[in-house]
Amino acid sequence: MAKVVKKSVVPIYAVAVVWLIFGLFLPLYRPLHYAAAAGASLAVFLIAKAIWPDRSFETPETAKDSDPQAEVPPKAEEKKAPSTGNPELDALIQDRDRAVSEMRRLNDAIEDPTLSAQIDHLEEITKKIISYVVEHPQKLSQIRKFMNYYLPTTLKLLNAYDRMGSAGVSGTNIDGTMGKIETMMDTVTKAFDKQLDALFGDEALDISTDITVMENLLAQEGLTGEQLRSES
Repeated sequence: MAKVVKKSVVPIYAVAVVWLIFGLFLPLYRPLHYAAAAGASLAVFLIAKAIWPDRSFETPETAKDSDPQAEVPPKAEEKKAPSTGNPELDALIQDRDRAVSEMRRLNDAIEDPTLSAQIDHLEEITKKIISYVVEHPQKLSQIRKFMNYYLPTTLKLLNAYDRMGSAGVSGTNIDGTMGKIETMMDTVTKAFDKQLDALFGDEALDISTDITVMENLLAQEGLTGEQLRSES
């Protein structure tokens, strides 16, 4: 609680009245007259102060008074992806977010339109690869090398390209290395596509098996297109 004192204004008004009376009805042209007015003012002030004293009361402290740090707005909580309940998948999602963020940064920094389009494609394929594995955790082992080598090495190459392009000079080392990276990115893009395609291998095999079984059953029942046409 904070103590607040509210001073009474009545004694001040009383003193003003004393001087008003002296000014209107009593002489004020000698030092003695002013001394008498001052004495009367002091007496009236003390009497009024006793009759109408200052009042004090307590109020709750404001947040600003009680906590000096209250003015500082709380930090916004960092957005985190919801947990999957699987530590490996949670780590995979975090790696994806970091990789995608780095790709976007590099894409903004690299001016080459062909390479920029390739980075856009790599970002999209990376998200699809990891999303598929999150939905099919049994595929996690299938992308170990992709996550541990191919993806970080690709980011390393793109970072080198960005640094050399920002050097602002042309030379054998810079031009030669940047040219090799540009050529390599065609291969990298195809490799990312094949990695995503490989994840569907088991599913494609299952579908192929289902199609073969259905074709055989339809043939046995005489429900294939050719047999129906020959019977009609």
